[in-house]
Amino acid sequence: MTRNSRRRLVSSIFVLFCGASVLLALVPLALILFFVVTQGIQALNLEFFTSMPKPVGEPGGGMANAIVGTLILVSLGSLLAVPTGILSGIYMSEFSGTRFAFAVRFAADTLNGVPSIVIGIFAYGIAVLPFKQFSALAGGFALGIMMIPIVARTTEELLLLVPGTTREGALALGATRARAVFTVVLPAALPGILTGVVLALARIAGETAPLLFTSFNNRFFTTRLDQPISSLTVQVFTYAISPYADWHRQAWAGALVLVVIVLACSILARLATRRLERMARGS
Repeated sequence: MTRNSRRRLVSSIFVLFCGASVLLALVPLALILFFVVTQGIQALNLEFFTSMPKPVGEPGGGMANAIVGTLILVSLGSLLAVPTGILSGIYMSEFSGTRFAFAVRFAADTLNGVPSIVIGIFAYGIAVLPFKQFSALAGGFALGIMMIPIVARTTEELLLLVPGTTREGALALGATRARAVFTVVLPAALPGILTGVVLALARIAGETAPLLFTSFNNRFFTTRLDQPISSLTVQVFTYAISPYADWHRQAWAGALVLVVIVLACSILARLATRRLERMARGS
């Protein structure tokens, strides 16, 4: 066998191995989607989105309160995490060589690996015990803490990818450092930062443990931020461990709604990213 033949053989084997690895990685995802869709579609109807949960043991009902509660909790977490995470990422990228930036980076990496139940216990001690009340604010606080390190590290990495000449050009035109960052560097990295924010949203949208310690649950419809509030993840957990077959079907439907929400966020992020990139090329 000649050298070129060996090279082509090794290349073909490597490509085949990569393709097999991709298929192996997609199999669990395909199985999860298959089971969630086939099981959840059976209980998914208009009543599921518009009705409240029925009393224990009574069939029917829906998760309208949980859907609204999930949107409220994710919004509260985003209000805390997005500004804090982006500003932290800007600081780490602009002052990357300082000790404080190293400490912030280390803290973000450590927090990103902390189990969600630990964050839930921490939020319980900070936002629940002093007020002696479960609340939507406490749940949003817990989700925001989980979201901050993801947004911060994503922002830092993407800002570091912006060419230094972009910043230098703005400074040469007389812009201050802050103005150069917020009007030139940050918009250049905005598509990637937006994608990171959506990934963080997808991460917190499926969390259950922190909400069990903070927002708890509520069988009734409420939008009050100082009261316990329902969420899809906690409702799915409650229904899944119940002995009622109808609740099991609704748990699958709730899981399907969560998957659709995450998928919709991903699609919207890609569309927004493409639009921002076109606007940047046009300017």
